[in-house]
Amino acid sequence: MASELYNTIDALSREKGIDPRIVVSAVEDAIVVATRKYYKTQENLRAELDKDTGKIRAFAIKTVVEAPEQVEDPLLQVTLDDARKVDPSIEIGGELQIPKVTEGILGRIAAQLAKQVIFQKVREAERDTVYNEYIGRVGEIVNATVKRIEGPDVIFDLGKAESRMPRKEQSRLESFAIGERVRVVIARVERASKGPAVVVSRAAPELVQHLFQTEVPEIYDGTVVIRAIAREAGERTKIAVMSKDKDVDAVGACVGMKGMRVQSIIRELRGEKIDIIEYHEDAVTFAEKALQPAKVSRVSIVEGTEKHLEVVVDDSQLSLAIGKKGQNVRLAAKLLGWKIDIKSEEEKRQEVEQQMSQLVAPSSTPLADVPGLGEGLIEKLSAAGVTTVEALADMTPEQLEAIEGIGPKTVEKISLAVNNYFSGLEGGEVAAAEGETAESAEGQPASPEGLAAEVTEPAEAAQEDLASNDTAEAAAENEPAAHTTDEQKQEPSEEPASSEGEK
Repeated sequence: MASELYNTIDALSREKGIDPRIVVSAVEDAIVVATRKYYKTQENLRAELDKDTGKIRAFAIKTVVEAPEQVEDPLLQVTLDDARKVDPSIEIGGELQIPKVTEGILGRIAAQLAKQVIFQKVREAERDTVYNEYIGRVGEIVNATVKRIEGPDVIFDLGKAESRMPRKEQSRLESFAIGERVRVVIARVERASKGPAVVVSRAAPELVQHLFQTEVPEIYDGTVVIRAIAREAGERTKIAVMSKDKDVDAVGACVGMKGMRVQSIIRELRGEKIDIIEYHEDAVTFAEKALQPAKVSRVSIVEGTEKHLEVVVDDSQLSLAIGKKGQNVRLAAKLLGWKIDIKSEEEKRQEVEQQMSQLVAPSSTPLADVPGLGEGLIEKLSAAGVTTVEALADMTPEQLEAIEGIGPKTVEKISLAVNNYFSGLEGGEVAAAEGETAESAEGQPASPEGLAAEVTEPAEAAQEDLASNDTAEAAAENEPAAHTTDEQKQEPSEEPASSEGEK
């Protein structure tokens, strides 16, 4: 029959949920510590609990050696001759147990020390038992009772152990009362030095998944599947569902008649908003659904391998799509597993205009690359701030004549040189030296808009005037000088005047 002490140990073991042998070992270790403290010895001590009598005996253990010269430490070793005086049957290499008197001599201090050792051993065994019990249940939903509140942490009673819910695992909408029974998620199990080792959560997405499985029969039997959940506890949750039966509406099944099913879940979560979204394999379509309640204009994939999307919304929908402090787009990105960039129509238009302007930006060609422009003329144009062919082509004849040292004939010279340059670039017919301009297959001038286009007709007129002047000079050479009238003598020549003005 077991002793009263052993029955007490057995009851303690059942209460703490630990093996009785662990408690017995703790008691024996406590007696060893108390005995060593009492005798002030460094001997190798061992204690044994007698299950029937309840008595605990302590022994000093020494190893048996053959000769005295082999004894290195008298506290740990004994010769064979000395050992056989205590136990005649002992052999070399055996362990000799020398009894130590403990009953009635350990005293109050030693007993208190033994008590502390027992409690410490039991607590360690209890933590190991709790760890082994719950380490395989991480992510499981359990019912817990609020036991006490320690600062920001809430301590729950799980039945076999206590659990702790820190502030970051709580919803800001929830508050708890002592004795209240709630559903929690086992978030993780820690080997803590003290206190509860099980950490529970009310902010984990698994809680929402469990509530939907409880409230929606189609999810429980597998007809509707939850594909993804993104949650910010106390604020908003987005859940993507998909139906395996074409006759079953996944979103409608989760919402329920007049929203009864989802309202029940919202009440359990103390008013947290829930968006139920139909899942799509296509990331573009899924993104449009995930950004609800905002209306999306278009979605484009920026980078497929990097999972990067660009979403364009109307200017009035931009704030709704982003959400309060970016919450809506953040939850949508977490739900999709893609990076999302949201832009308004105005921002996208400005971006496209900037890209187009960069594509059509004119190149810069120095004036020295244009044949027909002399060094002196290039210096005059450069002094006026005209350094590229493109800038020169955009100028009007009036603007060129406003430059010091440039007259109408110089403008014609510039026009011919610019027209010939652009005609050569576009593969058109090269203009003649007299000023003929190249035209494209459609019959349009090949030169760009600006100076080159504006001065084509004046250039042709100048060629005709030059031809008529040559004819007049030839006729004048054949006529006698006496036929010159007084009016001709008095009339000044226009050509020299223009030459002087140019100079």
